[in-house]
Amino acid sequence: MSSLKNSAIPLLRYNPAMQESELIAQLQREGFSHTYVWEDVPNARYPDHKHRMETAHIILSGEMTLTMAGKSQTYGAGERCDVPAESVHSAIIGPRGCRYIIGER
Repeated sequence: MSSLKNSAIPLLRYNPAMQESELIAQLQREGFSHTYVWEDVPNARYPDHKHRMETAHIILSGEMTLTMAGKSQTYGAGERCDVPAESVHSAIIGPRGCRYIIGER
């Protein structure tokens, strides 16, 4: 896993050879006790909302554009975005949909 600096929202990249089960295990080692795979249809939109807990999203396929604190970042396969608890954010799913792992802690 590597981190990119100067992004609007922190961006982590994973080795694309990692298996789904390895990515889930990594999140669990980080304390994300509730993990699951979610899939959105193309062009789905999530208006401003927030979650009670911190969430991590590891993109498996497709893409998602996350907007938080007035800044937007698009994430694709092998990339991860984390959203702090109680942070207002929105998301727009790409034209091919998006399949991703979610971790909650």
